[in-house]
Amino acid sequence: MEGAVTRYRILALVVGTLLVLLAIGMVLKYGPTDEPAMAGVVAPVHGALYVVYLLAAYDLWRRTGWPLSRMALIVLGGIVPLMTFFVERRIVRDARALGARAGGAEVGA
Repeated sequence: MEGAVTRYRILALVVGTLLVLLAIGMVLKYGPTDEPAMAGVVAPVHGALYVVYLLAAYDLWRRTGWPLSRMALIVLGGIVPLMTFFVERRIVRDARALGARAGGAEVGA
């Protein structure tokens, strides 16, 4: 399960960073500066990586056996700016604790 945790963690940090950049880009695009370039570049990259993030999140969710509400929290983490970092920290902590309790065996596999 540690591989799934690592994949999720890396993607969460990348998607979260891109989401913050996208929020800044939207302010630049629709604010007084009217500079659409940053949002135009970051938006498709964030969108593509968000799909990969969802796949990694699903893999981790499936392995842990968590309720659907936990998956919903993970999904929201990728679309609410700054939330990703808080969700990632909690999910990784809980997944590692679950793995330690299971004696390192694959949970839900």
